[in-house]
Amino acid sequence: MNNKFGVDSFIWAESFSEKDLWIIPKAKELGFEVIDFAISNPFTFPTEKVKESLKETGIDCVCTTTLTEETNPISPDPAIRKNALDAMKKCVDICNELNAPILGGVNYAAWGYLTKKPRTQDEWNWGVENMKQVAAYAKETGNVTICVECVNRFETHFLNIAEDAVAFCKATGMDNVKVHLDCFHMIREEKSFSEAVKTCGKQYLGYVHVNENDRGIPGTGLVPFKEFFEAIKEIGYDGPLVIESFDPSFEELAGNCAIWRSFAKTGEELAVKGLANLKAIAETV
Repeated sequence: MNNKFGVDSFIWAESFSEKDLWIIPKAKELGFEVIDFAISNPFTFPTEKVKESLKETGIDCVCTTTLTEETNPISPDPAIRKNALDAMKKCVDICNELNAPILGGVNYAAWGYLTKKPRTQDEWNWGVENMKQVAAYAKETGNVTICVECVNRFETHFLNIAEDAVAFCKATGMDNVKVHLDCFHMIREEKSFSEAVKTCGKQYLGYVHVNENDRGIPGTGLVPFKEFFEAIKEIGYDGPLVIESFDPSFEELAGNCAIWRSFAKTGEELAVKGLANLKAIAETV
């Protein structure tokens, strides 16, 4: 396997801002080849400063975002759906400035938005229409691929499995909308890691987060990383494999992600040990 391993800015910062620029050279120093900027608010993200630091450091980047109830593409309120479109366009602008080829995450619905009912046809239509416009804007302005992250049932009722995410991509009719798989969510929702990957295939698998089932150190839990890596190699996915976890000291983020105990002394230790474990597994594939 020749995929680059990366780390998410969430390992160190709950909401990336100018004071967190030190994370960029730190990620490279620790042996990562890609950094994933988790954009909590695209309108306050320090794009120019990040661009300068990336150039100085010489590390690749991608971006992810999580939309909110104020920027929810599947809201019944058209004003909120318009806010979602504006926020996503701003995220695309950031990606273009940073030369980030991927915009992943829960970018098709508000993260944590649950109606206590299954997804409706109206919600599907709103989500597809919104994503079509985002993808068209991305094509007009650059080469960003929007990757929709299917997450577990406790964080969305909209896209939980690869099959649904692929159907959503197809419904947009845009070839720059792909699937973002995350092992943490997959182990709760998929029947098979390899089948989920094959469901996406090379055409639709656009981005991967390599997280453990408990969000602890990758390679120490239940996720069948060898099976997973064999499957992504088989379909020809050559994009980054990124570790994403959170420090329990992040009050809002840890609360939203239900992280109640520590899995390592620091987020950084989790990332470094996880990188070593994943590289060792990848070498056997």
